[in-house]
Amino acid sequence: MTTMGRMTYPAETLTHGRVQLRRVRRTDEDTLYRLINESLTHLRPWMGWVSPEGEHPRAAIADYLTRADQNWLSGDSFSYAILVSDTMIGACGLENRIGPGALEIGYWLHPAHTGHGYATESAAALITAAFTLPTIDRVQIWHDAANTASAGVPHRLGFTEIARHTPPRDPLAPAEIGTDIIWEFTRAETS
Repeated sequence: MTTMGRMTYPAETLTHGRVQLRRVRRTDEDTLYRLINESLTHLRPWMGWVSPEGEHPRAAIADYLTRADQNWLSGDSFSYAILVSDTMIGACGLENRIGPGALEIGYWLHPAHTGHGYATESAAALITAAFTLPTIDRVQIWHDAANTASAGVPHRLGFTEIARHTPPRDPLAPAEIGTDIIWEFTRAETS
């Protein structure tokens, strides 16, 4: 945790198991461009932010990195690169979009690195980081009901399913069915 003025931020580098999370930075643009474009068939069905056709534009990645810096400083979100053995394999973050006292966890991996527990280890590191912030008492993971791979992460970490929303909060990605499943983990559950 870092405190600057009245703002408190999570650590810029986190480690859990085999993964290291590092705050994203402008120098990640080329790597993110490559990872996202190599992962399009894996990401497009589930991630509405991915370009629907053709390459994911470099300008969108540059814009994401600019917003990531701004959002970190404002406390709106905390974006991390996921690294294994010093190699970036995806990204994750904490977003302040579900109300007071809570942060939402999001994550994605290059398909060559799925099925190894890296998303679960990344989410575990994010839980720890969230609870270093004094105002946070719960974290959530939201995913579409059809995304069973994403459902495995909160299940393995001991989250409780607290709600299902139809229609979904965000516009549908191609493989989604339109039901958001919301999982929650509270500070009290860490003891």
